[in-house]
Amino acid sequence: MSRKVTDNVVEPRAVDNRARHVKTIIIGSGFAGLGLAIRLSQQGREDFLVLERGSEVGGTWRDNTYPGAACDVPSHLYSYSFALNPDWTRSFSRQGEIQAYIRSVAQRYDVLDRHVFDCDVRRVHWNNETSRWEISSTQGEFTADTVISAVGALCEPALPDIKGINEFEGEIFHSAQWNHDADLTGKRVAVIGTGASAIQIVPAIADKVATLDVYQRTAPWLLPRMDRPYLLPERLAFKHIPGVQRLSRAAIYAARETQVVGLAKFPVLMKGFEALSRAKLQFEIRDPELRKKVTPNYRIGCKRMLISNEYYPALDRDNVDVITDGIAEVKPGSIVTKDGTEREIDALIVATGFHVTDSPTYNNIVGRDGRTLSEVFDEIGQQAYKGSAIANFPNMFFLVGPNVGLGHTSMVYMIESQINYVSDALATIDKLGLKTVEVREDVLREYNTGLQNKLAKTVWNTGGCASWYLDKHGNNTTLWPDFTFEFRRITKHFDVSAYNTTTADAPGADLKVVAAQ
Repeated sequence: MSRKVTDNVVEPRAVDNRARHVKTIIIGSGFAGLGLAIRLSQQGREDFLVLERGSEVGGTWRDNTYPGAACDVPSHLYSYSFALNPDWTRSFSRQGEIQAYIRSVAQRYDVLDRHVFDCDVRRVHWNNETSRWEISSTQGEFTADTVISAVGALCEPALPDIKGINEFEGEIFHSAQWNHDADLTGKRVAVIGTGASAIQIVPAIADKVATLDVYQRTAPWLLPRMDRPYLLPERLAFKHIPGVQRLSRAAIYAARETQVVGLAKFPVLMKGFEALSRAKLQFEIRDPELRKKVTPNYRIGCKRMLISNEYYPALDRDNVDVITDGIAEVKPGSIVTKDGTEREIDALIVATGFHVTDSPTYNNIVGRDGRTLSEVFDEIGQQAYKGSAIANFPNMFFLVGPNVGLGHTSMVYMIESQINYVSDALATIDKLGLKTVEVREDVLREYNTGLQNKLAKTVWNTGGCASWYLDKHGNNTTLWPDFTFEFRRITKHFDVSAYNTTTADAPGADLKVVAAQ
């Protein structure tokens, strides 16, 4: 592929029909893909490319630009350990600041010239004859010895299956595809959903719109958002006094990690968080009827715990209405609920989350036996070994794969743990002269049986709710059920003995299985 570099960013110039071969291809450049690209570059690996469907790095933080978008993990922890940012302006950063940080890290570590932007990957297919991956994209054809999927869990917006929603004639868009050209001022607006995005959007637009109908299926548990701007002396200390920022980061990490005891070990301990949330609800909602509507009926932590100081006061506004009756249909200019009530609206905001356990991207990855990743998951459920490897998909690794998600702390910590594992896997492949590596099915089964046994005792499985953490088989295939430092321990090194491996002793030699080590 011909490329030109402008301001250090690769721009495709022309695409021919010949497949370009690189040793390693990374798909996606959010925190995970970018972090791995930096690690490979630091290791002196130059024969790799990052295929990114967007026009720049950032992933979730590039795409989610809705009003009020911000992180629910403290800034100093929600960043790379190797690229701390002393210039965070507040304890919980907002979308624009996080995106600027990611962009600056990509520039600082000089990996933008290994990116192909506006490159939507359409198909990833394993060729048994060549033992290579074949990748079709909007920027041409590629082949690779190894592919790492860094697509992420929160990238494919999930639209609700509601009768007539495609017939709505007003403004309609998903929270992750915000239409900034749409002026909601003075409009009658409806928001479907009350998850992490909705609780930020509702307060941000409530004082601008004429009326705001919030359609709630399940009430979330809310905790206080301990957010504040950093004072100048603090920022100076973070920048100029060695160790201050790392000490702050360590303290935040330790405090967050204590939540694992209640979430994953002894769910009864979550009652303290529940008492705090109930007190917050009592204080911030004046209307007893509204308070009853927004009081959850499951144990706190079963669904994602949310933080906000503005959501409940926004719901208490005179122009805001919380609607708990299910939606029967959407008409060209209104929404009809199951009790027959019709409410006219001018704009509809869909804040219904993402395809996490059923991502459409799984349909585009075809493994060794011709089955897609979707077909494999349909049969066995969404399973991976250490969140990184799946049987039937040799020489492929996943960042932020199954059971790597968290409900309490920074995903960047888990991402860096997986980067350790995958980068060591690539080094091991080179060191041993391996042609292919594929996780053994017995290892995969044993690992996931252990995970589900642990998860059975957690609040996510015993808290009395139905959540996006669960797949269609009823298994929690999203979250890690232990301390994050335990995940860091098991991913410190690549355990080649857990994999079936082959090698070619010389050009044209037959492949042979390497004995497990």
